[in-house]
Amino acid sequence: MNLRLVSIVLGHLTLACGAAEIFPVILAVASGDSHGASIFFLSMIFCLIVTFELERFGIKTRKENLGVREGLAVTGLGWLLICLLGMIPYVAGGYLNLLDSFLESVSGFSGTGATVIEDVEILPSSVLLWRSLSNWVGGLGIIVIFVAILPQGRGVINLVRAEATGPTSERQMPKVRDNAKALFIVYVALTILCSIVYWICGLEIFPAINHAMTTIATGGFSTFNGSVADYGNIYLEIAMTFFMIISSGSFAMYVVAWKKGLKIILRNTEFNFYLRMIGVAAILILLDLIVEGGFSILDAIRLSTFHVASMASTTGFVSYDFDTWPAFAKGVLLMTMFLGGCAGSTAGGLKVSRIVILAKMVYSIAWQKLHPRMIATVKLNDRVVPDEILLDVARFFFAYVLMDILLAFIMLLNGVPMIDAVSVSVSTIGSVGPGFGIQGAMSSYSLLPDSSKIFVCFFMFLSRLEIFTVLVLFTPAFWNRKGW
Repeated sequence: MNLRLVSIVLGHLTLACGAAEIFPVILAVASGDSHGASIFFLSMIFCLIVTFELERFGIKTRKENLGVREGLAVTGLGWLLICLLGMIPYVAGGYLNLLDSFLESVSGFSGTGATVIEDVEILPSSVLLWRSLSNWVGGLGIIVIFVAILPQGRGVINLVRAEATGPTSERQMPKVRDNAKALFIVYVALTILCSIVYWICGLEIFPAINHAMTTIATGGFSTFNGSVADYGNIYLEIAMTFFMIISSGSFAMYVVAWKKGLKIILRNTEFNFYLRMIGVAAILILLDLIVEGGFSILDAIRLSTFHVASMASTTGFVSYDFDTWPAFAKGVLLMTMFLGGCAGSTAGGLKVSRIVILAKMVYSIAWQKLHPRMIATVKLNDRVVPDEILLDVARFFFAYVLMDILLAFIMLLNGVPMIDAVSVSVSTIGSVGPGFGIQGAMSSYSLLPDSSKIFVCFFMFLSRLEIFTVLVLFTPAFWNRKGW
């Protein structure tokens, strides 16, 4: 592995991270917040120092293409480095201790949206903007935005593949950078549109922008302590439901639809299945809230639709304390957290495309038992899914379920009650944020033991990069030249 080349690219990433902090600095200066401006200036200086050291180490390298190993190393180490740098404003401002600052940063960039800050409304606007910005940057992907904005050398496809979510990683354009730019343009356009709609629905301009960023990123950080529940605006909830669902769809699909028309969206197998899944889950919760919870029909429709969209998209916005709902309704919500959104979206979870592929695999195997000579195939969007992707889906499903079980047992060992442990596990691995019990709809991760917070950070990091990109960094052969 060319460590000097890795160091150069990491230096570019840290420089970009420091540049992103210009926005909180401008806001702090404009609002007369000298303390906020100083902590972000300090953070930017630290980013520049790290950039200088990384560039100095890599300055002797000859120009080479980024290989598979370099791509994995830059993606895994780059995400970790950005999360470490992203925690500086929380520590420097005296808002959180080191562990909580790191958790808040990882939660932001991973799109989990879990917070350890019990009163976010006392934070200065610059810090609130940084929280939302971390959600937004991490939503589409640090690497994708990095590639879209800054020109890179050859082999950059290995960076994008290492960060991609879902069973497949398809390009809509011949050049990787052009593809990243198209995704970024769609991402920015949706964020601007969402901000305008939220402003029309009654939010002031600053909360509108913040909530738009965290909605499109399906991160869920809010500028209100009680999330959307503090606002109590039905028009805002309807708009949020729409944009959360839109953000759960593949952004690559939107790029193609931009060029070929909306028929691409209507014919997409995964997105259509996702919409049906949301509809069924909302109806089940709606009926349970009316029968068991005693809610009126209108309230049940409003609450079930919003929260199913929020949990399925893994955004994690809350308009009501669903921890008080009947057990069946909470069980359906837990299942939507587990499944998540579509591949290529900003949503977390297992991904709907994998569920569709697994279901079709089971069906084809069962059908083949009746017709042993039949050649069984699995199709997605009218195309045959290659055997290697089928194997990748099966492996990821096993690893994903194993992670959920492992984190739940770790929580139990740390004294977290059974239901709470399962909820923390599913919510963390699925990048959702809120759950039930100790980190319920109106609670935060601040109640978790410190040892649990360490594991939560690791598993949020692991799930955002879809497990194997991180796990490979822990194998000795990855760093050993003789092993390749």
